Amino acid sequence: MVFSRSIPRALQRPATSLLAIPARQWRAPVFSGVRTLTASAPRQGKVLMVLYDGGEHAKQQPGLLGTTENELGIRKWLEDHGHTLVTTSDKEGPDSVFEKELVDAEVIITTPFHPGYLTAERLAKAKKLKLAVTAGIGSDHVDLNAANKTNGGITVAEVTGSNVVSVAEHVVMTILTLVRNFVPAHDQIRNGGWDVAAVAKNEYDLENKVVGTVAVGRIGERVLRRLKPFDCKELLYYDYQPLKPEVEKEIGCRRVDTLEEMLAQCDVVTINCPLHEKTKGLFNKELISKMKPGSWLVNTARGAIVVKEDVAEAVKSGHLRGYGGDVWFPQPAPKDHPLRYVEGPWGGGNAMVPHMSGTSIDAQIRYAEGTKKILESYFSGRHDYRPEDLIVHNGDYATKAYGQRK
Repeated sequence: MVFSRSIPRALQRPATSLLAIPARQWRAPVFSGVRTLTASAPRQGKVLMVLYDGGEHAKQQPGLLGTTENELGIRKWLEDHGHTLVTTSDKEGPDSVFEKELVDAEVIITTPFHPGYLTAERLAKAKKLKLAVTAGIGSDHVDLNAANKTNGGITVAEVTGSNVVSVAEHVVMTILTLVRNFVPAHDQIRNGGWDVAAVAKNEYDLENKVVGTVAVGRIGERVLRRLKPFDCKELLYYDYQPLKPEVEKEIGCRRVDTLEEMLAQCDVVTINCPLHEKTKGLFNKELISKMKPGSWLVNTARGAIVVKEDVAEAVKSGHLRGYGGDVWFPQPAPKDHPLRYVEGPWGGGNAMVPHMSGTSIDAQIRYAEGTKKILESYFSGRHDYRPEDLIVHNGDYATKAYGQRK
């Protein structure tokens, strides 16, 4: 279904290594029963947003800014400045609204939670595209090499730091959910049961366990800091770039030279690295076999960093005591995705949820505000972006976060 309206405006627009690291609330306009929203204005700049549908939930919670109904709270601001906004959730296939509207879009905005994939083929069709913004963190849905070569270089930017606390908190929650065997215990109560032994036989303490993070960037470091009060036996990290000695001392963590060495020691491993060509499929059958038997694996980074079938088999066999996180490949996860249903030999061992860790209401406020600032910088002609927000710019990589670059 398409909802359109025409609003005349007369306002003018002002003239690697393996691992690299990368408020106030307002009420947004709400449109019910909408899949695609279009507003027309005198030609200034066309913005295409790909978001997920909130439906009734977006009515109940205006803070769900990352929905098609609430549109990051920026529709009125864009219209007041004479720009055209098209918002859709329809992003798959050649007949999708996304595919049809990108051909003359100047700016494309999407989120990691319902990404509009900008492949080389799609970028080739987007003849006017100058800016691709991730409302959140993670730009692996964009073919960055193609972006550098298209239209003189498309700028790809994201709102760095907007949801790092949200994700770090989710990581710690998932670790505890797995280690304490919470899910099957809760299911038992909901189903009217009471069998302490059935769930306690696979319940452990986090204290005196070895926990390691794959990458120690903004999220990985925050995870380690939040784990410090749990009195873990040791906190380890694997990253090409070490923390400062004083930071290591403050946290009480230690760097390990190789990933395999770290995995062999850890009771819990949490993945906090970006997805790029060297981390795609990193956790496959071979690497998982090097993990400590009976360990837990948490992934809130990207679903494609693990081979889903290999993780499912490791949980089913008991080599992994459990797997949890919120990232899937593909997204949305199909109903037959193996990580939806896998359980360990004693049940449990599955702490998977939809891609939600980085989209708390607080995080949505932050990444909506950050997206607006990026748009202000672009449409004003200043292009004074925060350096940390830039992924590719002026036809080249602005960060090492997506692999070893020239």
